[in-house]
Amino acid sequence: MAKKPVGQRWLAAPDKPFALKKIDPGATTGAPGNRTVTEDATEALRVRLVELQERLWAENQQSMLLVLQAMDAGGKDGTIRKVFSGVNPQGCRVRSFKEPSSEELDHDFLWRVHPHAPGKGEVAIFNRSHYEAVLVERVLDLAPKKTWKARYPIIRDFERGLAASGTRIVKVMLHISKDEQAERFSARLEDPAKRWKYNDGDETMRARWDDFMAAYADAISETSIPEAPWYVVPADHKWYRNWVVMSVLVDSLEQMNPQYPSSD
Repeated sequence: MAKKPVGQRWLAAPDKPFALKKIDPGATTGAPGNRTVTEDATEALRVRLVELQERLWAENQQSMLLVLQAMDAGGKDGTIRKVFSGVNPQGCRVRSFKEPSSEELDHDFLWRVHPHAPGKGEVAIFNRSHYEAVLVERVLDLAPKKTWKARYPIIRDFERGLAASGTRIVKVMLHISKDEQAERFSARLEDPAKRWKYNDGDETMRARWDDFMAAYADAISETSIPEAPWYVVPADHKWYRNWVVMSVLVDSLEQMNPQYPSSD
């Protein structure tokens, strides 16, 4: 019997309600072994990812979009550094979506996102994304309920449009526990090289933890669709997180099966 892809364990079943509280942020289920063994397996996957990304860039027919969402200190930056180390920078772009500018607020919520979707051959990585419009804006009451609820079908249609044009969409929530977040905040304050990442707003967000978990559960339930599924990855252990995300991306690229162009 063929072994199930790693990502299937953490896939939020498309078009079904999703219970985030059932996912243990500290899980290491299915890892190939202890931390050392798993890190070795991750390195082997990285080599495969580099090869597949090079083929994708050379083929110039398909593209991939990785959406990364997490609570503050959830590991988005670290995941990007580890997973995409060594890829061809010509065909890989990272875009971080922070607080909208006044110009962006003058347009619809997807206006600032769409121009950064990947072109043919490219891998685009969204560090936060259009989902801030149904997460932060919901929890902090920056948009009324009728506004953010109406955004779910708009997001589904937007992502279906990207998929129809040849973009493979992989959406990952890096799921950490509240205790792990506290430890990472403390580590930031103690490390001068990381202290700049911490700000007073982090505690404001942390105080609304349960509200954010409810917002994430609803967003995943509403927008995990066959064309753009969500993966909820336990992320308390960075070595496990990296292995799962790498596994999901390699599996997705292998399904896309990019090929080098034939020579004349």
